[in-house]
Amino acid sequence: MTTPAADPHSANQVEVQLFTDGACSGNPGPGGWAFILRHPSTGKEIERSGGERLTTNNRMELMAVVKGLETLTRPTRVELLTDSVYVGKGLTEWMPKWKANGWKRREGKKLVEVKNEDLWRELDQLIATHRLKYTRVAGHSGHPENDRCDMLAVAAYQPYR
Repeated sequence: MTTPAADPHSANQVEVQLFTDGACSGNPGPGGWAFILRHPSTGKEIERSGGERLTTNNRMELMAVVKGLETLTRPTRVELLTDSVYVGKGLTEWMPKWKANGWKRREGKKLVEVKNEDLWRELDQLIATHRLKYTRVAGHSGHPENDRCDMLAVAAYQPYR
């Protein structure tokens, strides 16, 4: 899945990799998010994480992506690497339908609220600026950056346990 950006072919755009993960102890419960933002051509990396006292795993998965994209200071080509099926399906399948339905989702024959709508709306605004390519990675499979993000996310919620 690739999203268009305001000027996706600009020569000034830089390609980065965004590795993300979210974690929760209980669902809901204390949760954490983490990301690694890497500029492959320079090797420069930024790691960030944070936690909340009462949240859900899906919310933390989304928060990691939002926080990572918010770090970017100009329109950028971004490869998002995540183990979150929720984030992936949201980006590739669900969000276009939610937007068409006024940020509602179908549940049977009726329209109901989108869970985590505030974060999905933030993500929608961010991907309008950046060109995003989604890549799913297997969680807990020895993927070094995914494992590192998981460790950071778990550490981020420890103060709330």
